[in-house]
Amino acid sequence: MTSGVVCDAGVPERTRAVSIGRPPWWLLLLALLVAGLVTADLLAGGALERLDLWVSDVVRGWGLRDSAAYPVIWAITQLGGRGTILIVLAVLVGYLAWRHRTGMPLLRVLLALGTLTVGVYAVKFGTGRTAPGHPDELFFHVDGASFPSGHVANAVIMWGVARWLAVEYEMPVRVQRAFWWLSVVGPVATGVSMVSLDFHWVTDAVVGAAVGVLLLGVVHALDAIVLSRWVRARPGRQTA
Repeated sequence: MTSGVVCDAGVPERTRAVSIGRPPWWLLLLALLVAGLVTADLLAGGALERLDLWVSDVVRGWGLRDSAAYPVIWAITQLGGRGTILIVLAVLVGYLAWRHRTGMPLLRVLLALGTLTVGVYAVKFGTGRTAPGHPDELFFHVDGASFPSGHVANAVIMWGVARWLAVEYEMPVRVQRAFWWLSVVGPVATGVSMVSLDFHWVTDAVVGAAVGVLLLGVVHALDAIVLSRWVRARPGRQTA
């Protein structure tokens, strides 16, 4: 979901093949506008709420939850599952800690998890929007925790951090590119699959992505202001 272009083939095996994925200022501004405008429209019962209801009716008619395709689509939703991503990150952080003798990757992951949890659930509990299929399709409900999609936000932030670490520590080019693809395709695939199974409204996924971009920017900023000044082991300075 963040900017970055894959470099041409033929680059050395140990180099930065893609950007670290720090959201530029214009993308942060766009994400803020999208999140704010969509939320305002929904709270006012505007056109986007009607769009959500229409899309939900359409995908419910597909019956994917009761089809043979359900396990495959559900597996795709787990590209935004916290458990799935944490398993990958645990391996990545463990390798980098062993290879570079530094705790910085772990600190960045913990910072991202904390930022994600506080930021997303603040919005979820603040709006209290119920998910598709709930008897009361409204906001400010005691059971409402659908808006924004935590899976999509999780995919944006955590795959973004994985990409960041892979590039910062100059892992093999194929690994950097794999995480680049996950940081871009992961959130999109998660959102589409969640909506197609009628687990989330369309606007849940859209704002989940926007909030994810904003929080990823916060993680990068906090790292620059706090972590990188407090931790002596700097990325890329250790030798093999």
